[in-house]
Amino acid sequence: MSEHLTKTGARNVFYGGSAFFFAIFIALTAHSHYYELTTSTDVKTLTDSVERGKRVWERNACINCHTLLGEGAYFAPELGNVWTRMGGDEDVESTRETFKAWMAAQPSGIEGRRQMPQFHLTDQEVNDLADFLRWTSKIKTQNWPPNEAG
Repeated sequence: MSEHLTKTGARNVFYGGSAFFFAIFIALTAHSHYYELTTSTDVKTLTDSVERGKRVWERNACINCHTLLGEGAYFAPELGNVWTRMGGDEDVESTRETFKAWMAAQPSGIEGRRQMPQFHLTDQEVNDLADFLRWTSKIKTQNWPPNEAG
């Protein structure tokens, strides 16, 4: 056996290694998508209201201040579990009213606190946003966020 790697041997190692790790990458990507579609998210619960709520989230650039399931800015609290923190599914209407009241009270005017702007959302938009945040609270996030406060 030769002590030196020939050009042909180096090329074979490079192409073989590249093909091997590309195949691993494709397999892991497929597994991630399979896990997402079958385990972490209940696609059947995606309603028109949830979709409209996501559009409200995007249109008002909420992610510029808040994080959602760990993605976004860290200026304001994580909102992946805000539905649970406000009361959750024990009393959906009460939680929805709490959310509406909180949105209507912004900015809070509390001295020394960061202020969330008033977006002047309609009742329909607030309901849709609440449905979107309720839906995100049901995603299996493997214990994210790590603390209850977000």
